[in-house]
Amino acid sequence: MTALRVALVQTCTPASAGAALAHVEPLIRQAAAGGAKLILTPEGTNFLIQDRERRQAALAPDDRDSVVLALTGLAKELGVWLLIGSAIVKSGHQGDERAANRSILIDDQGKRVATYDKLHVYDVDLPTGERWRESAAIRPGEQAVVANTPWGGLGLTVCYDIRFPHLHRALAKAGATMIAVPAAFTVPTGEAHWEVLLRARAIETGCFVLAPAQGGAHEDGRRTWGRSTVVAPWGEVVAKLDNDEPGVLFADLDLDAVARARNAVPQLTHDRDFSLPA
Repeated sequence: MTALRVALVQTCTPASAGAALAHVEPLIRQAAAGGAKLILTPEGTNFLIQDRERRQAALAPDDRDSVVLALTGLAKELGVWLLIGSAIVKSGHQGDERAANRSILIDDQGKRVATYDKLHVYDVDLPTGERWRESAAIRPGEQAVVANTPWGGLGLTVCYDIRFPHLHRALAKAGATMIAVPAAFTVPTGEAHWEVLLRARAIETGCFVLAPAQGGAHEDGRRTWGRSTVVAPWGEVVAKLDNDEPGVLFADLDLDAVARARNAVPQLTHDRDFSLPA
């Protein structure tokens, strides 16, 4: 297939699962009503909580998480493919109480196609004074994932992964023609780096980059950048929300653009071994 309508759902996810579902479900229905066949939600779709005790109390395995279960049923009801950009769920690793930050891809029959645990955790000290230690709460994943879809390979990443170009190159060389970047970018890093990073990863890989984002002031005190964005393989922004408010961003992808970009600049075939002086 050479054409695909996608929809990126931008949310300001609440701190409880029930409120999060009530927030995101109408937006997904809006996306499906607009003709999208592939719908993507942001990082932290099932809840966003910084308080450790509240977060631990809210955690469930992904096959018992109320939001994941509801959205799985919704994908089947609407007959769409749905990427839950990530859900914060129990990791399943005995002896490690940290959660997994997990993307879950569901097909139009309500079947789980792929999962991916965020590889790179966000441990930073920003110039604004913001300090984040995601590693204290999130167990990093160990496996990169390219999921098979009717429209080609979909590489799965989450938020901070965008800063690691070797991951995206590996996804493209493993068959990805689209790369998902669900995110909850902070305002200072979003303002400075969000769009340029997305465009760089698209240019380097010759992939469509699909980046649904959290946006606005959240119950847990954080503020996120929003500006959900779709970038084409040549690096041009083909769709973007210019705000941090909840909404739906549609884009019609010309999937032949992947081959055109890669044929013009076949960089994925030009790797050379090299050494650095000691």
